Amino acid sequence: MHTADPRPGFAQRMTKEEINACPMRRWEGVVRVVRTKEELSQAIQALATETILGFDTETRPAYQKGESYLPSLLQLAGENEVYLFQLKHLGLPAPLREILADPKVVKAGVALAYDLQELHKLAQFRPAGFVDLGTLAKKAEIKNHGLRGLAAVLLGFRIAKGTQTSNWARDVLAPAQIQYAATDAWVGRELYLKLGAERKS
Repeated sequence: MHTADPRPGFAQRMTKEEINACPMRRWEGVVRVVRTKEELSQAIQALATETILGFDTETRPAYQKGESYLPSLLQLAGENEVYLFQLKHLGLPAPLREILADPKVVKAGVALAYDLQELHKLAQFRPAGFVDLGTLAKKAEIKNHGLRGLAAVLLGFRIAKGTQTSNWARDVLAPAQIQYAATDAWVGRELYLKLGAERKS
């Protein structure tokens, strides 16, 4: 007989209170903010060895009706380093589009359709290798599908939300923004690995 998994988030959705009770964690490793052609070529070279990347984007929030902004930041998290590409300085250059179109490189994140739709406003590419963690979570019968909920359910910690609505189009990102953006991408990668292990167990 198939019994429901009793763990929080499996048997029923993990509540905001339960998530807030988890210890806070953030990415503690190297973060490289990329805004020049030289930094871009170094980043692309380093990312060439990666097969699984955490993926996310950040966009300046719009508060007025009819107001909208292009994505400001593209985050890719490898095993040991997280790269933050400042799109206002770089646009979406060909080497980045090649990573986004490479079926051999997994790019894991949540709500990917929207991120990709927005990135297409900067340049056209054919996305391949993208894995939506929310879809994997549904298949694993997890009731939480957002990044924060999944981090609490599967990794046992929570991630900060405070910087989410800050101005991502700033010329120079604040340390808190860099930390937040890097953490989101890192968690995407960790969740992909964890969900892979869940499916095998």
